[in-house]
Amino acid sequence: MPLSSANSCWLHANASLCPLIQLANASARATISGSRVPDLPPPPSLPQELLDETERLISELEGYVRRINRTNLSATLADGETTLTDALARRDALTLRYGTLKTLVSTASDRLPRYGRAEIRILPAVEVGPLRRRMDELARQRRELDTAIQEANWAIDLMED
Repeated sequence: MPLSSANSCWLHANASLCPLIQLANASARATISGSRVPDLPPPPSLPQELLDETERLISELEGYVRRINRTNLSATLADGETTLTDALARRDALTLRYGTLKTLVSTASDRLPRYGRAEIRILPAVEVGPLRRRMDELARQRRELDTAIQEANWAIDLMED
């Protein structure tokens, strides 16, 4: 199963791991696709070599994840109180809240076509205006928090093993 790189909180703190994750995923796919071959001369790269490389890359990634998590637990934002881990969790929660409201507003705003006056009119069950204002506030909070996280990332060194 490929490693997730989309929603991993630790990855937000260090996007330079993206190439490592992509390489590990590519190596894993190559290992799987090379596990069965036709009855011909051996393929240029043996599945065991690819599996060994995949294992090495995953172990390296695991080490980075441990270091990043330890760093995020001890590092704080400029306010001196909020840990980077707490800030990342807050940012993820803001993103989920915004996404939920965006879906609700989009659905409530859709106008369904009526083909005649006899058809029942579909009306929104929620007021869209206040929800959009709430979305704007959540987006502002997320931008400000993201800026604080980025500021902290520039000032914090990754802990060593």
